[in-house]
Amino acid sequence: MNKKTVLLWLAGGVLGAAGGYFYFLYFGCEGSCAITSSPVNSTLYGSVMGGLLLSMFDTKKKK
Repeated sequence: MNKKTVLLWLAGGVLGAAGGYFYFLYFGCEGSCAITSSPVNSTLYGSVMGGLLLSMFDTKKKK
């Protein structure tokens, strides 16, 4: 992996974690939802989804 790919994953993870936590604060449900019932779960889920989202913008051609 090159430096740009790692930076995209990290930036996406940080932005996604912040988004997941704020989603928990404002829209999270209590008890019955697997992801949004806990701030840890929503933050981890957001960081993974953010990392995957920004990793799509890696323009390096793979052979």
